[in-house]
Parts: sequence; structure tokens; C-alpha cells
Amino acid sequence: MSPQELFDLSRNIDAHVGSMTKSREKAIDGVTTGLISEGEQVTWQAWHLGVRFRMTSRITRMEAPASFTDEQVRGPFKYLRHTHEFRQDGSGTLMVDTVEFAAPFGALGRLLEKLVLARYLQDLIETRNGFLVGQAPPALDKR
Repeated sequence: MSPQELFDLSRNIDAHVGSMTKSREKAIDGVTTGLISEGEQVTWQAWHLGVRFRMTSRITRMEAPASFTDEQVRGPFKYLRHTHEFRQDGSGTLMVDTVEFAAPFGALGRLLEKLVLARYLQDLIETRNGFLVGQAPPALDKR
């Protein structure tokens, strides 16, 4: 998959919903289908760790097809910033996700970050990326 194809798939609301079926995630406000662009926002509703959450995020930076960043505007975190990068890598694309976040609740929040949230967010990103890679067309046999 080319960087442009993966870039577009990564900012596709429908693909995001498809990748998050386990948490019953859905887009309920803002851009709720198709591609989201710089300056636009989406409100998600999902179940995580047995609790229903709502989070509104905005695309704060976009450099197609190399990267984009989404940031929480309103939601469960003190802050959350997710940068998606796409780099040509031989015949494919290397996708790099950088997630910066902090939980609310001071020292208790920092403890939750270390004990639960960091690994939970990593697992979510890995699940999502596995889904996105699975959307790639099969490689052509050039024999």
C-alpha cells in the first residue's frame, strides 16, 4: 500500500469504526463518515475498560501524505495527542504512531497511566493498524 493510500485509510472514519468493533466505537458528531481533514473534528463514543466514553478530537496538523495529528478537544484524558506518520519503505509503507497522553487525577492518574493505560492504548493502536493493513489489496504475483 502506498503512503497516500495508507494516509487516507488512516483518516477514514468508516475504517476507524471497522477497526474498533470490540469497543463498539462509533462516530456520533462532527465528521461521522468518510475522510476527516485538518481543522475538522469528530466525537467518538465507545466502551473501554468497561466504561462508556465520549471523546472529541480535532485534526490539528496535516501534511499529506506524510503525516497528520489528532488531539483530544474534550474527553477522558487530561490531554491526548496522536501523530500518524507514513514513510515509503521499499515497495510498501512504514506506519509510525506516536501517542502522547496524560490521565487526569494527579498521582492516581499517573499510576493508572503506568499500570493500565499505556499498554491499553498500545493494544488499541496495534489492533487498529492490523485492521488497516488487512484492508490492503493482495500483492500481485509477478511470476
